[in-house]
Amino acid sequence: MHRHNIAVIGTGYVGLTAGACLASLGHRVVCADLDPEKVAELNRGEVRILEEGLPQLVRAGLDSGRLRFVVGAAEAVRGARTVFVCVGTPTGADGRADLTAVDAVVEEIRGLLEPDSVLVTKSTVPVGTAARITAALGRPDVGVASNPEFLREGTSVRDFLEPDRVVVGSDSPWAAAQVAELYTAVDAPVMIADAASAELVKYAANCFLAVKLSYVNTIAELCEQAGADVGRVTAALGADHRIGSAFLKPGPGWGGSCLPKDTRAMLGTAENYGVDFPLVRAAIGTNTHQRARIARKVAALCGTGGTAPLDGVRIGLLGLTFKAGTDDLRDSPALALAAELAALGAEVITHDPAVPSGRRATLPAGVTVVDDPYDTAKGAGGLVLGTEWPHYRDLDWSRMAAGLDRPIVVDTRNHLDPAALSGAGLAWHGTGVSPVEPALTLT
Repeated sequence: MHRHNIAVIGTGYVGLTAGACLASLGHRVVCADLDPEKVAELNRGEVRILEEGLPQLVRAGLDSGRLRFVVGAAEAVRGARTVFVCVGTPTGADGRADLTAVDAVVEEIRGLLEPDSVLVTKSTVPVGTAARITAALGRPDVGVASNPEFLREGTSVRDFLEPDRVVVGSDSPWAAAQVAELYTAVDAPVMIADAASAELVKYAANCFLAVKLSYVNTIAELCEQAGADVGRVTAALGADHRIGSAFLKPGPGWGGSCLPKDTRAMLGTAENYGVDFPLVRAAIGTNTHQRARIARKVAALCGTGGTAPLDGVRIGLLGLTFKAGTDDLRDSPALALAAELAALGAEVITHDPAVPSGRRATLPAGVTVVDDPYDTAKGAGGLVLGTEWPHYRDLDWSRMAAGLDRPIVVDTRNHLDPAALSGAGLAWHGTGVSPVEPALTLT
């Protein structure tokens, strides 16, 4: 395999994972960031984000000499044959992707790019971005391509090195071929497309997953009302090869850095082209409804009634991140649930292994983080499982029960063992299933 000189602009989840993984494939990679302190940390092998296998991969890249970090894009692109843009594309006030950071990078490096190099957007960008970049570059000797990422936080290294597929899109065949060559050592099909199709596929994939999750959460709500078991329903659904079992687990709603942003951006893109997309709009509305529904359920089980049913009630919450295996709180359904509970008057005491007690800036009023999960139960009128961290299943539930004022656990993800909780004298209330009552009465 031919070894490439690669520049990666941005060292967030996507950029750092891409840079470290490409170095592990044998390429020479220079990653750029604007934060000098972060660059110094990375050059020492210190990784801020929680991501399985990533610190080891960064250290291996540094030790091999194939990976290094610099301040600013200008130094990184010198001599690079392929330049990946991995900067943020947050949702703007109008719901569309904000390309300010992408535009700034293009403006900074357009005169520094090597002839016959390829500028690649790895960031999630709307349809038409490749054409926009091509016009801004004004460099017919530089190719522009889209190589969307399909990384899940917590498993991003594995997702990069063992993907279902690699998508490369460009209106220049030579540019697409050059980017595809980077993945020769990856055992996955490389799908070549035009730039617009490659740009659209990431939004299409994430919106499909969001719709699927919103669908199963509504099925779970229906199961609760009809006395059905969502686990049995989804097992039968997942056995149908046309549907599949992935993304059929009910929960408190979907969140994270991608699905909320990309669903809104898809609506904006569709509007730009005069296309109505009510299905995606309904998925977003269903997701908002799900968080409020869970909060009302907790209030009905643990509250006192009235307009502020949880006024003066302490509620324990296990988990804050949007899913286990990451420290990311962006659009976390567990965090949104905490805010909903606090708005109903609750004092929310929460624990998350990835969120230290000193991290308060991102927390809503009325929510306090503790460092010991058992502290969430002390004096609480109920306990809620918000994030499916594995070790929560193995807590001493008799000890948890002893601390609770009311023996109620609301498991929003059906993650805990109902029998273990019942045996400890706790009532288990899952999602889309019948509750399991205590096997013994606490005194």
